[in-house]
Parts: sequence; structure tokens; C-alpha cells
Amino acid sequence: MTTHADDLGVNRLGADAPRVGVLPSVWSLDTTLDVVGGLRVDEALPVLDAAERDRAEQLLKADARHQYVASHLGLRVLLGAYLGLAPAEVAFIREECPCCGGPHGRPAVAADARHDGGSAPHFSLSHSDGLAYLAFARVPVGVDVEAVPGAAVVAAVLDNLHPAETAELTALAEPDRPQALARVWSRKEACLKATGTGVALGLAEPYVGSAATPAPIPGWTLADLPAPPGFAAALALRTADPTAT
Repeated sequence: MTTHADDLGVNRLGADAPRVGVLPSVWSLDTTLDVVGGLRVDEALPVLDAAERDRAEQLLKADARHQYVASHLGLRVLLGAYLGLAPAEVAFIREECPCCGGPHGRPAVAADARHDGGSAPHFSLSHSDGLAYLAFARVPVGVDVEAVPGAAVVAAVLDNLHPAETAELTALAEPDRPQALARVWSRKEACLKATGTGVALGLAEPYVGSAATPAPIPGWTLADLPAPPGFAAALALRTADPTAT
């Protein structure tokens, strides 16, 4: 199966209940909204599970807590629409980590979550500086959105990238490096979320490149997504088993 991530637009989740369509799909969400998918963010804690509530309560800044709750409420609203469930009925699990086998791999919907016994979509959530992106697919998927960083972040991260990416960014004029790093970072994070490895193995792999078109990755479709000024976003979709021969 081949899925063309480049053909995907970005839907907008706002205050009203969403109408979901075919998969794969990508949604954006303004996480400063007071109402998401017909539900008030300041009344949404009972909709979240214990782990989500604990994480929200650990965030000391009210803005950060609001944006976290809004993004997870948005995830539940959209998954509920795909599954035919109320947002509070969506149950999450963690898959095994592909690196160590521990219970901290990709988040997934519990197998018994659908009343009709059908399979739940794969999903991915990313949020940064008041903006969230959410992706849903029938295959493993990763999405990431990044705010363009400052020069200090570029300097701190530059040497941790793939050597070719470091060389590419170093060759740019300094004012162009932050946007290029956001592009590289969003592509890399999308891939790492899709595989479930996260950043445990560092930022050097996979090589995604900083050019206008992402570098090819066997078994995956990697594409940049439309994003507002000051952000970069990317989507990774599995198109084949990369271990197949």
C-alpha cells in the first residue's frame, strides 16, 4: 500500500464538534481556545484519564496547563468521532518500546475500545507554543509541529544532528538557520514518533535533510505539512514493512 502524505491537507479543529472523514487525516488546533470540539477546556479534566490529569497537574503555568488539556481534549474528541465513542470513553495504552521492550512505546487506543470490535486508527499528537497537530491513519503515523527556535537553540542542537544535516545548516546564513532547524526537527520527530523510538537514541538518525523536499526513508513516506508563519510541521506514514525483503 502507498499513501501519499504530500496530498494531505490540514483540517482545522475548533470550538464545534468535528466531522471526520477518510483516513489518513491531519488536524490543527489552536490550543489557546476555551472550547474544543464542543467541550469547555476548563471543565475537561474529568474527560481525561488519570495519567493525563497527573501530567496536567504537574504543569505549574496556567497557560501551559490549558494548552496541554486542550490538545489532549482535541485528541479525544477526534478519536471519539472516528471510533463512535464519547471523548471520555477513549482508553489509551502504551505499546512496547522497540528499543528496550519497556511499556513506553507509541501511545495507542486500547484493543477493546471500539463497541463494534473494529480496529482503531493509529494516531499522533504534537503541540508547540499554542498550536497542536493531530494525525490519524490506518498505518503507523507520526506528526510533529515545531516553533522556529532562537539562535541559542540552533547553536546548542546543531552538532547533535546527522553530520550531513549539521553541514547543511552550517552552510546557511545565520538568519536562515532557525527555520531550517525547525524543518529538520519536525521531520525527525515525526519519524521518531511513528516508529516509537523517540529521541532515546539521539537526534542523528534518521537523516531527513534540510532541503525543500525531505530525504527518502525506506518504508516510510515523509512530507512537510502546511504550517503558520513561525512554525514547521511534518508527517511520517509507514508505506511498507522496512524489514521486508
